[in-house]
Amino acid sequence: MKAVILGATKGMGRSMARRLAAGGAELFLLGRNAEDLARSARDLETRAGRAAGSIAVGPCDLERPEEFGPALDAADAALSGFDCVVVTAGLFATQDELEADGELARRVLTVDFANTVAFCEEARKRLLARGGGTLCVWSSVAGERGRKPVILYGAAKAGLTRYLEGLDHKFRERGLRTICVKPGFVRTGMTEGLKTPPFAGEPDAVAARVVRAIDKGRPVVYAPGIWSLIMLVIRSLPRFVMRRIGF
Repeated sequence: MKAVILGATKGMGRSMARRLAAGGAELFLLGRNAEDLARSARDLETRAGRAAGSIAVGPCDLERPEEFGPALDAADAALSGFDCVVVTAGLFATQDELEADGELARRVLTVDFANTVAFCEEARKRLLARGGGTLCVWSSVAGERGRKPVILYGAAKAGLTRYLEGLDHKFRERGLRTICVKPGFVRTGMTEGLKTPPFAGEPDAVAARVVRAIDKGRPVVYAPGIWSLIMLVIRSLPRFVMRRIGF
């Protein structure tokens, strides 16, 4: 596998990069901070027993769409073609923070939906041009249904989930395997300081589950797996019940 990872320096992206590197994948890391990228590449080389400089990196910020095409072109050149793109990058803020700060709300909605889709479109075109591949993207269980604590963040992830589903319907027969990852609460820097709910996941265990989904080409993966059952219940609740609960 030759994989490009956007968001590889932190949280789930770092865990995914470590898992893929351990499995022998060639990697190209994308992220916002050059120092973090260099540090992450050296860490992966050491862990996987690879030569220094064997893992290349490049700048890409989901708030800067003009970087998307050049970043993927750089990855293509460094890897002599890639067959997998993993997107874990995104923004998060609580519902209270988003309601209080309109600019922050705009940024979260733009990054987590519009710009993530724009990046995926650049990746999709490149993968299909060479006969297909895997596009694995982090959405969220927050997008499963309108819920009080995650109205705005959930709306962005709902749009992203539907986009990924549409890609799977249209392009699976042409060789594009689209994998929508729907994590619940995972203990990462993004969730630091938030109250930990039941069924919280650990990054390495979640990454292992997602890598298995990539290997099998499963179009949807909940992580931890218990969330598939939790959200089955939530989707079945009538609207008057959802108005009364805080979940």
